Amino acid sequence: MVYGKSLSVQTKGFSDICDITDIVSSVISESKIKEGAAVVFVTGSTASISTIEYEPALVEDVREKLEQIVSQKMHSRHSQTWGDDNGFSHIRATLMGPGITVPITGGRLVLGTWQQIVLIDHDNRPRNRDIFVQIMGE
Repeated sequence: MVYGKSLSVQTKGFSDICDITDIVSSVISESKIKEGAAVVFVTGSTASISTIEYEPALVEDVREKLEQIVSQKMHSRHSQTWGDDNGFSHIRATLMGPGITVPITGGRLVLGTWQQIVLIDHDNRPRNRDIFVQIMGE
C-alpha cells in the first residue's frame, strides 16, 4: 500500500530549522501502515530535509556551520543573474538534499532517542514550505 500527503510549514528563512517529526508521525498514523518506509521530501530548490538532535545549541551550531561552509555573502552567478541574492540558499540545499527515507516498524518511525526529522529553509526570506510525505508498506 502507498499513502501520500502534502503538508505546509511556515518558516523564517535564513536556515530556519523546524522539527517536523510529529507531523510525519501523524501521517503514518493516518496511513494505517505498520511496516514499511516513510519518504519525506520538500519541494523547491532552497530547502532541505534531514535529521538532527533538535535542541537549541545544536540548531545554532548547524546554522553557524552552514554559514562557514556556504556564506550568505558569497559571490553567486545565480544571484547576479536573477538579482534575488539567494544563490547561497541553492548551494546549501544542494549539499544537504531535499529528502530522506526513514524505516517504519510497528507503525512508528525508526529513529534514535535524540533524533528528529527537520526541515531546513535556507532561503533569504520567510517561506511557506510544501512537504510531501509518502508512506509505503503494509
